[in-house]
Amino acid sequence: MRVVIVTESFPPEVNGVAHSVLRTAEHLLRRGHQPLVVTPAPARGAQSPSHTFGAGGVPAGLPVVRVPSVPLPGYPQVRIALPGRQLTAAIRGHRPDLVHLASPFVLGARGAQVAARLGVPVVAVYQTDLAGYAHAYRAGRGLGEAAAWHRIRSIHGLAARTLAPSTPAAQDLTAHGVARVQLWPRGVDSARFHPRHRDEALHRALAPGGEVLVGYVGRLAPEKRVDLLAETSALPGVRVVIVGDGPSAPGLKAAMPGAVFLGRRTGEELARCFATLDVFVHTGPLETFCQTIQEAMASGVAVVGPAAGGPLDLVAHHRTGLLVPPRDGAAVARAVTALAGDAELRAAYGRAGRAEVTARTWEAVGDLLLRHYAEVLAEHRGAAPVVPSTTAAAAPAAPAGPVPPPAPLTEELPA
Repeated sequence: MRVVIVTESFPPEVNGVAHSVLRTAEHLLRRGHQPLVVTPAPARGAQSPSHTFGAGGVPAGLPVVRVPSVPLPGYPQVRIALPGRQLTAAIRGHRPDLVHLASPFVLGARGAQVAARLGVPVVAVYQTDLAGYAHAYRAGRGLGEAAAWHRIRSIHGLAARTLAPSTPAAQDLTAHGVARVQLWPRGVDSARFHPRHRDEALHRALAPGGEVLVGYVGRLAPEKRVDLLAETSALPGVRVVIVGDGPSAPGLKAAMPGAVFLGRRTGEELARCFATLDVFVHTGPLETFCQTIQEAMASGVAVVGPAAGGPLDLVAHHRTGLLVPPRDGAAVARAVTALAGDAELRAAYGRAGRAEVTARTWEAVGDLLLRHYAEVLAEHRGAAPVVPSTTAAAAPAAPAGPVPPPAPLTEELPA
């Protein structure tokens, strides 16, 4: 199968879209398919270590076409493509059976149009809550939430199938008029993220007074609401550790003078940071999935997350961690206090969390994607689907009908 992956982000950028696209392309190569990645060009001189997303970096056999781009105003680490003839030539030249749009917005929108002109079916992967981001960045004058949903509908309307990473994301899409939505979750490398990487010497260095180590890993940007950790950082016996970088870093450092800011960490160093935490907290209310929660769970760490979006699918309340009302820093602090005072409970949540995610391999998730591809191609050709054979662990099948609501929480959220 020949597949063009048009993505808004790819290494050397470090984010969830870049990560999942890389894993998807790797899986296609392993299964004998022929992917081509089309992505915005990075900033001049930008680079990331080859081990950012694990061993090996971008495969040598993966062709990548990088189109001209400009920095996003106010967040220069993010690049916005300037799609033109290069994109059209890349898609036409690869002669794809299918076009895969990863978090389509600018480059993906043009990719969908080109595919439609060529009569090639499109699978669109929804990964970014653009409407929520529009609100977070107060872009109402040019790109309000209604305008963002209008653009999402127009792009995904060209797709034969839209794949959502979580039940809440799928429901959100359906509620806003996006048709043909099915689930496609994300995998996690549970060998790379593992409790054995816990480093007691690192723990002592970060918490020399024996404090409980509470960490956040991710981008430091307004939509991530890392500022909600300010109240937690003031708790006695707790040391907050922030791993990541972004435009919010200066303000967060001023607001949390007692926190430790480690900057971006990658590869084995990142895995060691995850496993050394006592509690992992994610504060962002706009996550369509939340890969860092999965990585913390694989690392055997109890988690605290917002009861909104992707975390609702990932965190089993009072079994693998605690869900708290979104955008509520006091609720985060109360959840952390409960876990900080109970080492046995933290350990139990950590064990349960790891057991929950070990079967969610990138191989199983990749094979589920291939089944989606096969069904879309069969529909396009008017034939019965030929499902690719696989030796991977089975991934959960996507529902054929409407996406059901998430299971209700068994207990009330902390007030």
